[in-house]
Amino acid sequence: EQLEQLLEENHEIISHIKDSVLELTAHADGQPAPPRRDNGSWALPPESRPSFLAVSPQDCQFALGAKGESPDLQMLAVYSLLPFDNQDGGVWKQGFDITYEPNEWDTEPLQVFVVPHSHNDPGWIKTFDKYYYDQTQHILNSMVLKMQEDPRRRFIWSEISFFSKWWDNISAQKRAAVRRLVGNGQLEMVTGGWVMPDEANSHYFAMIDQLIEGHQWLEKNIGVTPRSGWAVDPFGYSSTMPYLLKRSNLTGMVIQRVHYAIKKHFAATQNLEFMWRQTWDPDSSTDIFCHMMPFYSYDVPHTCGPDPKICCQFDFKRLPGGRINCPWKVPPRAITEANVAERAQLLLDQYRKKSKLYRSKVLLVPLGDDFRYDKPQEWDAQFLNYQRIFDFLNAQPQLHVQAQFGTLSDYFDALYKKAGIVPGMRPPGFPVLSGDFFSYADREDHYWTGYYTSRPFYKSLDRVLEAHLRGAELLFSLALAHARRAGADSRYPLSDYSLLSSARRNLGLFQHHDAITGTAKEAVVVDYGVRCVLLHSLTNLKRVIINAAHYLVLGDKDTYRYDPATPFLSAVSCAACLMKCGHPRATPSHRFLVVFNPLEQERLSLVPLLVNSPHVRVLSEDGQPLPAQLSAHWSSATDTVPDVYQLSILARLPALGLRVLQLQKSFDGHTTLQSSVRLYLVGASALPHVRAAHCRATFTLQSLRCAGEEREQRVSTEFFIYGTRTSKDKSGAYLFLPDGEAKPYTPKDPPIVRVTEGPLFSEVSSYYQHVQTMVRLYNVPGVEGLSLDVSCLVDIRDHVNKELAMRFSTNIESDDTFFTDLNGFQIQPRRYQQKLPLQANFYPMPTMAYIQDTQSRLTLHTAQALGVSSLGSGQLEVILDRRLMQDDNRGLGQGLKDNKRTCNRFRLLLERRSSANKVQDGRPVSFPSLLSHLTSMHLNAEALVLPVAQQPALPALRSFASLSTTLPCDFHILNLRTLQAEVSREAALILHRKGFDCSLEDRGRRGLQTLSTNIPELVALGSLQPTSLTLMYPLGTASNSTNIQLHPMEIATFRIRLG
Repeated sequence: EQLEQLLEENHEIISHIKDSVLELTAHADGQPAPPRRDNGSWALPPESRPSFLAVSPQDCQFALGAKGESPDLQMLAVYSLLPFDNQDGGVWKQGFDITYEPNEWDTEPLQVFVVPHSHNDPGWIKTFDKYYYDQTQHILNSMVLKMQEDPRRRFIWSEISFFSKWWDNISAQKRAAVRRLVGNGQLEMVTGGWVMPDEANSHYFAMIDQLIEGHQWLEKNIGVTPRSGWAVDPFGYSSTMPYLLKRSNLTGMVIQRVHYAIKKHFAATQNLEFMWRQTWDPDSSTDIFCHMMPFYSYDVPHTCGPDPKICCQFDFKRLPGGRINCPWKVPPRAITEANVAERAQLLLDQYRKKSKLYRSKVLLVPLGDDFRYDKPQEWDAQFLNYQRIFDFLNAQPQLHVQAQFGTLSDYFDALYKKAGIVPGMRPPGFPVLSGDFFSYADREDHYWTGYYTSRPFYKSLDRVLEAHLRGAELLFSLALAHARRAGADSRYPLSDYSLLSSARRNLGLFQHHDAITGTAKEAVVVDYGVRCVLLHSLTNLKRVIINAAHYLVLGDKDTYRYDPATPFLSAVSCAACLMKCGHPRATPSHRFLVVFNPLEQERLSLVPLLVNSPHVRVLSEDGQPLPAQLSAHWSSATDTVPDVYQLSILARLPALGLRVLQLQKSFDGHTTLQSSVRLYLVGASALPHVRAAHCRATFTLQSLRCAGEEREQRVSTEFFIYGTRTSKDKSGAYLFLPDGEAKPYTPKDPPIVRVTEGPLFSEVSSYYQHVQTMVRLYNVPGVEGLSLDVSCLVDIRDHVNKELAMRFSTNIESDDTFFTDLNGFQIQPRRYQQKLPLQANFYPMPTMAYIQDTQSRLTLHTAQALGVSSLGSGQLEVILDRRLMQDDNRGLGQGLKDNKRTCNRFRLLLERRSSANKVQDGRPVSFPSLLSHLTSMHLNAEALVLPVAQQPALPALRSFASLSTTLPCDFHILNLRTLQAEVSREAALILHRKGFDCSLEDRGRRGLQTLSTNIPELVALGSLQPTSLTLMYPLGTASNSTNIQLHPMEIATFRIRLG
């Protein structure tokens, strides 16, 4: 009670001080400063223009769903249907006995394509470079040699990161040989991405970027465009990938790591091959033909047929005397005249059994494994022995089989031909499937749901790098176009293009399914980190951004001089801001700041800055004072950093533009408002609350109430700890195998709580032993003020076999349903399955997850990929970090012990639903609201603060806006990617139109919409040529019109001429 009393008095004193400060305040941006409201919260600065405009009704139709035919296989329904009983299936452990009649192929013979492949991980047990020098270069060198020995040989390759490194090191003669092999169909480039990306944690910007990087490389160096997708090793599959492949004009794809119970079910119903369609697709324009491999692995023992003991005998790398053998104890035998009949018959039996699981009489048999074919002897062993078998089989008409080596496209083409259709069409009688393939289990209850969180520091770093890459691409393209228009391109540092190019490749490399997943060896993880951060990429991107921003803000472009030794602007190392949830730092002596807004929407944001004096005010470029809030800068729970202050400036930032601000020493403190702080050293027994005009929140988030809501929404946050099993199988980098439900986190001391209150934001910071949380409310109009900023600084380095989870509990009646995003591109509804173990109910959350009932929706937005679930009605739970002391037997040979202090950033958005109904909510598709999309963008594309370096004579600076008008809120410029800067003026403009749900009220205001948009003058656009996603194929003709028609959810690429 005493505490509460003190609090009350404190409140009153502070409000008096604030009121007196406010009365003195000058007009901010031509507006009076915020007056105080009776309830103790600060009123918003009045808006000179609306934040949100009306939505047109036809744009709301999309989320309500089309009348299209429903798919034959809906993955959500398949999950509800299956018993997941894991019965012993005999030789095919996870399947069943397969039988056939010998005369089944009499009318239509079996056509077998054996596809040799070598799976090369760009980093896993060894680093990328070590793999390359030890193995990959030898594989590719032998390939050129050995493929030329017999024109019937075939080989497929997918990782362009390795291929391009090799290409740079080979002779012109060898390059010509490679082009010949590709040209005559012996060597096929499959998928053609920079890597074979993880599909759980990767963001769609990076997935597309690595695909473009690979495809552009192939087009430029070999002149080939990939036709078929090959993804045998990612740990579960997202439906975003088939969409991207389809829009890149690929016609078929292969996947492998799918839950064994789903494989068995699809095999039993002959549904292993299907047209994969997007859940939101009203017709069939997103359909792509997909082949799912039926057995446990992509290695030779699990690809020829159901019996690994037999298939292993046909992996001729395992011939006696070699370094590897068959675990089933029956070794392969070299094929001779004497044994060919018996061996061929044995293998044919496996082929026939496998073919019974599919609808067509064409069979795909992969032949390879990790880093295979690295020695000429292995090429000979496999190719010569198989050729003897094929020659024998093909010479026996009574067997009705035709067997040969093939590429992936050879297989798909033969299948399409048998079905009598052109590639890409749906073969008659084949099912349509929609949904995704998470989460993956390869045996028993071993769910691969741990890697959704493993090494969260690097998952966070990935997104920081991605945001900087996108910002650098946009600014570089714009600055270059402006420089060319002014004839100043000779003075512009075109060399920055090579920095962009290497950053694209480093980000691409990190999308690999052992990199962003957190499943590589410690030394390899460090190597990735060095490539992405210290080895320049982040540093280099900042340089690209600084050079471009410098050019664009100069009032007089003729004064532009590029001097690498003394950069005009500075940017702050982000390695620092990852370790703590940090802010850019400047000193008032810097005087000028340039703030870059990478979003295509104008935004009103609080721009954070560290300054070395409390006596500071902020002016716009034309001298108008801007509102700013000054707070202490804390080094620990109770200590401030001397002579460092946090300044938060409320500034309106132009869409995709740069705003110039000035800092001045000033002792009258008119517009710079102080915040007040209260410290609770004994843990908060009485819960303080902070409020802003839109929302109020209580400490540890007990409840959240937002403007216009009658009832307060209970939202409590608690921390929990998962242990791991005591039995032989324990959690590791891949697997999550908890020892039961989570136990509440009980730190030894109660937290120290610090409450900061001010006119622009208020926050509550709580310091526990292993986690510091900060909950912040912004008192600003527009998007920023409508959600709660939540960040957690996690450090579990003293834990042993523990995982730290944060759980939000609410009174939303969500039952067993929750929603997670796939790659930041689309939303997939999920259901908590009682019949499955706890760990099976976790899913990837790259950007958001939400729960809802007919009244409200609560969305957790995230700035880094983490694992998420809803284990009970009204709950959302996210795994923040995991520290595990042992390997989980998936080949890594290490636990996860290299944890770092990691900052996880979130936004919590509570929305009211107006027109929800149960039928609508039961559909297998869902969309965020526009406000939710914008909140996600604000969180993931923060404004970059670039202080202007100290100079004796500063040239005149002018804010820069690239768009003549703001784009509609549902349009996103994914990228503006210069293509080969030195030689061409072309760039790829990639646009995404987001699907959104209108049934959520954005506090009575809505975002502007139109079906088609004019791309505003992004610098004199020469022409717009629509192309396939990765620019390989022109679609339609180039035109000078900037009017673009784009359906919701679609991503479109345009080749444009700039400048």
